[in-house]
Amino acid sequence: MKIQAYLSYRGNCLEAFNFYKNIFGGEFKNKETWEGKEVDIPGNYRDKIQHMELKGNGFHFMGYDAAPDTPLTNGNNVCLSVDLDDRKKADEIFNSLSQGGRIHTPMQESSWGDYFGRCTDQFDVMWMINAK
Repeated sequence: MKIQAYLSYRGNCLEAFNFYKNIFGGEFKNKETWEGKEVDIPGNYRDKIQHMELKGNGFHFMGYDAAPDTPLTNGNNVCLSVDLDDRKKADEIFNSLSQGGRIHTPMQESSWGDYFGRCTDQFDVMWMINAK
């Protein structure tokens, strides 16, 4: 079994995935727009992402730009977790993800003995960073 994150956006999926690629690296896979799809999507939305993936060493994100009439609620119902063995790298990732977003828990020693922080990035995706 494999469980993967599938993220929904309001027209800025490509921008968000470029942001994540800058932080985590990896390669784009299966990038498709709404162009040519037989669905009820406005013409000015056809160049938006219908499906794309970002794959790298130890991660695999999938996402799309939801149709304009799809109800999306930005919030705290999903949080992506990044586990590392390197505290310096944890700080780098946390600082990059939180830039332009919100810090909920600064990187600090946790009650379970790890180095931990929580933030919401500029695309309203919540992240937990944990380092041994």
